[in-house]
Amino acid sequence: MDILRQTGYLLKKEILLEWRSKYAFNGVLLYIVSTVFVCYISFNLSPGFNTSNSYPVVWNVLFWIIILFAAVNAIAKSFLQESRSRLLYYYTIASPQAVILSKTIYNALLMTLLSVLALIVYVLFFNNTVGDAWFYFLSVLVGSVTFATTFTMVSAIAAKAGNGGTLMAILSFPVIIPVILLLVKVSKSAMDGVDRSFTYGNFGILATINIMVIGVSLLLFPYLWRD
Repeated sequence: MDILRQTGYLLKKEILLEWRSKYAFNGVLLYIVSTVFVCYISFNLSPGFNTSNSYPVVWNVLFWIIILFAAVNAIAKSFLQESRSRLLYYYTIASPQAVILSKTIYNALLMTLLSVLALIVYVLFFNNTVGDAWFYFLSVLVGSVTFATTFTMVSAIAAKAGNGGTLMAILSFPVIIPVILLLVKVSKSAMDGVDRSFTYGNFGILATINIMVIGVSLLLFPYLWRD
């Protein structure tokens, strides 16, 4: 119960800090809108190119590329931006499990909100041919949570190991590639209107990845926390 209470307090702190500064939210939202707009202008300058009708795969893949880089910008600095004095303060008032859980939950909430806004902006700029809109929306939510759990764990490791930016890229690559492949496959099935029962297995794999990443974070972070 102490861990849950500490997690609640730390999560509230993260939300309040973001609400006051809005640094991560505004920065990533600006990135999403500007990227979608640049893609829209670029495609309109290419005669005969239509991302929604002629190239639905491009429509889908381009969206996930935007979300991936938005996740990196929003979550990668979860621990890298924390000062040593603040981490020392956390060390005295909370357990390491509460710290990593609060960061993961906060990043999942932030990434979910940004992904929904990105999807809205993306649909406004590009016409889409999504056959199963609700299932596509579900894949976006699951993808947002998966990005949040994965990048939060990697950010924690990179921050403690030093040389965070380089190590962040090295550690993220082998983990995020299979996630991206699964998300593209699931969302493409939703675009094609494929029967949902054929994609339940992929959602199960994504759920397993989330559970494994959170479990590894809870087991590994206390050892990193002591250094």
